[in-house]
Amino acid sequence: MASNLSTNHFLGAPSTSAGSSRLGSLQSPPLLPPQSLQLPARRSQSKRFEIQASGSTYGNYFRVTTFGESHGGGVGCVVDGCPPRLPLSEEDIQGDLDRRRPGQSRITTPRKETDTCKIASGIADGFTTGSPIKVEVPNTDQRGNDYTEMSLAYRPSHADATYDFKYGVRSVQGGGRSSARETIGRVAAGAIAKKILKQYAGTEVLAYVSQVHNVVLPENLVNDETVTLDQIESNIVRCPNPEYAGKMIAAIDAVRVRGDSVGGVVTCIVRNVPRGLGSPVFDKLEAELAKAAMSLPATKGFEFGSGFAGTFMTGSEHNDEFYMDEQGRIRTKTNRSGGIQGGISNGETINMRVAFKPTSTISRKQNTVTRDKHDTELIARGRHDPCVVPRAVPMVEAMVALVLIDQLMAQYAQCMLFPINPALQEPLEVPTNEQAQVPL
Repeated sequence: MASNLSTNHFLGAPSTSAGSSRLGSLQSPPLLPPQSLQLPARRSQSKRFEIQASGSTYGNYFRVTTFGESHGGGVGCVVDGCPPRLPLSEEDIQGDLDRRRPGQSRITTPRKETDTCKIASGIADGFTTGSPIKVEVPNTDQRGNDYTEMSLAYRPSHADATYDFKYGVRSVQGGGRSSARETIGRVAAGAIAKKILKQYAGTEVLAYVSQVHNVVLPENLVNDETVTLDQIESNIVRCPNPEYAGKMIAAIDAVRVRGDSVGGVVTCIVRNVPRGLGSPVFDKLEAELAKAAMSLPATKGFEFGSGFAGTFMTGSEHNDEFYMDEQGRIRTKTNRSGGIQGGISNGETINMRVAFKPTSTISRKQNTVTRDKHDTELIARGRHDPCVVPRAVPMVEAMVALVLIDQLMAQYAQCMLFPINPALQEPLEVPTNEQAQVPL
């Protein structure tokens, strides 16, 4: 199973053998005969190829890059574009990391990690400086031997095979970048984003589990305008209704003891959203939210507002009628739009649902193939979640917060440089008398 990887087989490297022209090697095209192509001497020198890492950065103004792998030295993120003078410490981040960490209950992976974070840059005297913020979390409980079988055969429905198809090489232990451990960087960055949103605009991002397998929480049992973090965190499955939380836990336990897994749905709500976030036509707010949510591991579906259920309604049934509230603000009587109309936030509560598939790594025998293309059977070992949704709650919150902070900064940059039109617009900032005191 050893691989002989030569740098000559990568982009821009010269050909050194006939075998290097096979499919899978990326090379410069052969040069045309000199007599058929005359170039100035100054342009005859070969250019250097530059390959930029892709897919690990999100955001335009509040830019987040995650790094690290499941069984490497550690994971984390770099946040570039964070506003200066924001009070920030590890404690602001650790709370959400604790909600995400493994080993927190019997219905999560038993891997034991404290996920203790360290801010390595971008902070001075307890305040952000405006320079990149690096957050690091070490890996301390790796078990590479658990992946011996998986180094030889592909886990069904896992990214093992597609990483090989794309890169021709992969990190076997822990799944590398395809592991949910990568989301530590997202949750850390999301905690910073949530603090800015709350402090600047009064915006609150909350998520909870609304479905596990065939146990579905009825919508009328949770009031999205009043549900609290304490209610969500009152049980290990993170469902704010105690009765249905018990049913969900029982459903996870039933498959856990059989070495199987189940999926579920995470509902996310955003209260006190500033109006005007999102940009037509390709950067609509719901499009950005969908992309961010669907970038999380194991996601298989996304809907907001009425979602697919809205297709069963007529326009007169579905439309959110406007009215004037007691404060003289334009509001909607219903919220089937999910707080977004025309790709732009309308100030109502944003609500969305993200579907997660059953964990693909299970300890039941499955048919698969080996990396050298032979049929085989696999019983996966290792420590894995029987259901990912309880730990996915802070991950969904983080990605939603990263979208909103990026859109908030975009709205401020484009539409708030000049005085607003008070007849139609509202300020982004929540009125407050509290100002951060920055030491001189």
